[in-house]
Amino acid sequence: MPDSERSELYLAIVDGDFDVAAEATQALLDEGATPTEILDEHVVPAMGEVGDLFDEGEYFVPELLMASKAAQEAMSVLNPLLKQAGVERQGVVVIGTVKGDMHDIGKNLVAATLEGAGFEVLDLGVNVAPEQFVEKARERRGEKLFLCMSALLTTTMPQMQATIELLKKEGLRDEVKTLVGGAPVTSEFASSIGADGYSDSANECVAVARELAANW
Repeated sequence: MPDSERSELYLAIVDGDFDVAAEATQALLDEGATPTEILDEHVVPAMGEVGDLFDEGEYFVPELLMASKAAQEAMSVLNPLLKQAGVERQGVVVIGTVKGDMHDIGKNLVAATLEGAGFEVLDLGVNVAPEQFVEKARERRGEKLFLCMSALLTTTMPQMQATIELLKKEGLRDEVKTLVGGAPVTSEFASSIGADGYSDSANECVAVARELAANW
């Protein structure tokens, strides 16, 4: 899409200009755009382009982090309005890096992209034990709930299976969609532990979550 066809907000997100993002979001609202229109026509496609640029090797982690922050600034303006209008979110995402793993860059990118795509995101941080994931799932029981687990170390990957097994033990497994990802994680591993989805990028995670949400 040429720059001439992209809004100031769209460009602010793609360029990682987080100082402009909130102001550009408010400007669109002042022009009469609805929060849903801004989300669907500006924030989501902008984050999609950012993900594509990363996948193509044109963007690297610093650019992704800045774009994610810009999207978060936009969502800080939109979220209260979306809730006030009673707009149903795509779903609720509980996300965290599993127990024993302190890496959070990938997890943070996925969280920001999911929020920009219309999901409510509850970020539990790093070193998250299975019990913490399950407790949060219990708190949000009855909602369209996704549990996203990240790992960068092969030694912490078994914590993903431990979390899924604990969901089963607590009678919550059928109420939660589980997604896993991270550098050492593969689709084969995801299948072997009974996860509902796998992704190797923030964009793909959004696509997987949206497909699961549509077929809930």
